[in-house]
Amino acid sequence: MKKAVFVALYLSSMNLLWSQSQKLDDLKINEIQVIGSHNSYKKAILPEVYNYLSKKDSMNFLPRIQYEHIPIPEQLDLGLRNLEIDVYADSKGGKYAHPKILDLVKTTRPFDPEGKMKKPGFKMIHITDIDYQTWYYTLEDCLKDLRKWSDAHPDHNPVFITLEPKDGQANRFGTEPEHYTSKLFDDLDNELKTYLGKDKIITPDEIKGSYKTLNEAVLNKNWPKVKDAKGKFVFVLDNNSENRDLYAKDHPSLKGRIIFTNSKPGSPESAILLMNEPQKDSSTIEDLVKKGYIVRTRADADTMEARNEDYSRFEKAKKSGAQIITTDYYYPSRLFKSGYRISFDNGTYERMNPVNSK
Repeated sequence: MKKAVFVALYLSSMNLLWSQSQKLDDLKINEIQVIGSHNSYKKAILPEVYNYLSKKDSMNFLPRIQYEHIPIPEQLDLGLRNLEIDVYADSKGGKYAHPKILDLVKTTRPFDPEGKMKKPGFKMIHITDIDYQTWYYTLEDCLKDLRKWSDAHPDHNPVFITLEPKDGQANRFGTEPEHYTSKLFDDLDNELKTYLGKDKIITPDEIKGSYKTLNEAVLNKNWPKVKDAKGKFVFVLDNNSENRDLYAKDHPSLKGRIIFTNSKPGSPESAILLMNEPQKDSSTIEDLVKKGYIVRTRADADTMEARNEDYSRFEKAKKSGAQIITTDYYYPSRLFKSGYRISFDNGTYERMNPVNSK
């Protein structure tokens, strides 16, 4: 009996997802609203590591990163259509192969038993040496899985992926990330093309078309329809300073680039914007969405909304029309007591945009 009920619920859910998808087909990809995950590759910090660090956490920082995710293909199966990926450059290999916290904390759980972190290439980590538990050690493996999932679901609606190139100063253990260069950004583009496939990616050049600039194309709403973007991915660089400018250098309107940039509205490269504070910026986001921009915002951050079961930020995000809303809680937390869970009213993660699809 229980099995029959489960099957019925599963089929009902699949029918709902199919029905919702059909309604979106004739809308442009800037006329929908999707929910996705934040730091999508992240596993929970090991309990023994968390306990050790909590004794030294005078700033009460640890609770802000006390979240986790299910495997990325399972997130996509659930219906999420946005992912976030952090990438550290490691051109020589081995830079992040041994998290330094393991010199201080005893654990029986091996890190990187296959030695993937020792090889050159882009690595996927949240915070080096501390919050290092990940579903993918390398960007290559993640992209291969995305390709595999996409090929198995060729009619999936477009998936937006926020990609953050991480570098910066040395951490408390003395680990200084490798700093990005023009060549490393070329390598990053090539990695996306090699392991996911350019045929799977909507590029800035495609959106620019015959317009003078990418921004002009966006203001003329030159986005493809959902039905013409099935099986595709859209990447946006989560950086608004030096790395963004370095990525765009010598690529006017991002000509030849694979990733969109979080560029100032009105600039030639501007198309997709990251605005994380919908409660403060709701009216600004709504105005930008009406103009033709795609905007990413957040339903929650630092576990605060989940701990307080506070949906006010999510309600503002929905109302703003931001096309992409990220959360850590498409499922309630298993790490602390809370019923907080994010989805649209019908239990799905995609819908018509309330601001510009009317």
